[in-house]
Amino acid sequence: MMSLFKKLLPREDGFFILFERHTRTVVGAANALKDLLAGEGDIEAHGQKIIDLEDEADDITREVLLAVRRSFITPFDRGDIKDLIQSMDDTIDMMHKTVKTIRLYEQTSFDPGMREIGIMIAECARLISEAIPLLNKIGSNAHRLSEIAEEVMRVEGRSDEFYEKGLKELFKRYGSSDPMAYLIGSEIYGELEKVVDRFEDVANEISGIVIENV
Repeated sequence: MMSLFKKLLPREDGFFILFERHTRTVVGAANALKDLLAGEGDIEAHGQKIIDLEDEADDITREVLLAVRRSFITPFDRGDIKDLIQSMDDTIDMMHKTVKTIRLYEQTSFDPGMREIGIMIAECARLISEAIPLLNKIGSNAHRLSEIAEEVMRVEGRSDEFYEKGLKELFKRYGSSDPMAYLIGSEIYGELEKVVDRFEDVANEISGIVIENV
């Protein structure tokens, strides 16, 4: 009876299947946001793709949280699993919020600094997608996991520079002549910077898991 019951429980490796499914939504959304900001293809289609992927990511997050409650055995601490998947979900939630702002203000062209931050967002997503499968064997992958976390943090530092430079350029261009354009631009810059910040949160979660398990 007990063996049958255990078979009905989520397998430990099932968490990594769900994690990797979630990272695919994050990478897809990040690439769509990068293309949207670059003006490549249909802006509306890119925005809708991000919204659709965010819905899919929410569903996967709920699956992970349900699996945490149902599982006797987890690959690492239950609290860490919850914090990791929620921090991953926060990245795509913030991308969705950015798209809502872009749609609200009907923006169709974007500053060079915004485009650069879009490239950085896609790079952060790529790094996180590399890191997540490595958590399946934390001990042997600890060094690379730490390197990835540091790389994400370096990208976040560069994005801060583009954010500050972008705001200054917006103010010079619109500060006295078109305050509304300045406010819209600064809001989009702020939300893009928050997307990168959320990726830094994921990197910090990964670092914490490595420290606790090595």
